[in-house]
Amino acid sequence: MTDMSGSTGEVVVTTQSFARYTDSPWRVFEEARVPARRSRFAHPLAEDELVREAAGAAALVVGLDPVTAKVIGAAPSLRVIAKHGVGVDNIDVAAARAAGIRVVNAPGANTTAVADMTMALLLAAVRRIVPAHTSVVQGRWERFFGPELAGRTLAVIGFGRIGQAVARRARGFDMTVVAYDPHLPAEVFAEQGVRAAGLDECLAAADVVTLHLPLAPGAPPLLGRAELARLRPGAYLVNTARGGLVDEAALAEALRDGHLAGAAVDVFASEPPDGSPLLDAPNVVLTPHCGAFSHEANAAMGTTVATDVVRVLRGLPPVNPVV
Repeated sequence: MTDMSGSTGEVVVTTQSFARYTDSPWRVFEEARVPARRSRFAHPLAEDELVREAAGAAALVVGLDPVTAKVIGAAPSLRVIAKHGVGVDNIDVAAARAAGIRVVNAPGANTTAVADMTMALLLAAVRRIVPAHTSVVQGRWERFFGPELAGRTLAVIGFGRIGQAVARRARGFDMTVVAYDPHLPAEVFAEQGVRAAGLDECLAAADVVTLHLPLAPGAPPLLGRAELARLRPGAYLVNTARGGLVDEAALAEALRDGHLAGAAVDVFASEPPDGSPLLDAPNVVLTPHCGAFSHEANAAMGTTVATDVVRVLRGLPPVNPVV
């Protein structure tokens, strides 16, 4: 491979999940002779911490760290920003484009992991797995009832790779699936055997709503109080996409007043979710943004972004460009 040892700067990896279960992503850098190291700060980095790390970097591999215009402006050697994942809403893509910096991600690498997690969270919520476990270990031996998924309607909001993978799994549970995604042509839904519908129609029809779409910077929640009120009484909500898509206070209120039967949330508007009203809401399953944390997804994300970083530093086009 081409010797990159004389190139300016180094690769700084901020996310601690990079190469967690395999060293193959680090080997991509080593074989290309690209100097790479982990950040000195805990993930996610604050803006000022990331400014310090980016100052001499040729590349950043980030998780949820805020790659702002200030960070980009403080990094004269920066040539590529790699998202160790898919969603790039924490990266100021416009500022990167203006500075001539490539942004890459790892589309598809975590599809299976997040789709599996979505179904796991849904089953945990409807069958009340967490309180059942607690009951057993605390010696109460209570019985918990919940609905079966067969015959229920799942509304998939955002029908990209992950949304489609969730739909396939849901059909295996004999669920009816409707989906909303204004960016996809009708044939995509037809190929997946799913009925396309508008957002309001999906919400009105759903026994379960699952979210699988990005969040534009500064955008209001997709599901606020009014949207949650459109759901059927006794419906469930699963969010493994972005915390800001849901008004957490409105969701907690809908759970407390019984309008929603339950919710399962892997992502929060602020992480960790200190002070979130969901922390003490009833009938909710909460996990620490770990939907993509399978061994296989971790390896695939790491090697995918490392390979594109090396390509950009060599002057080659990336395989998975955002800009």
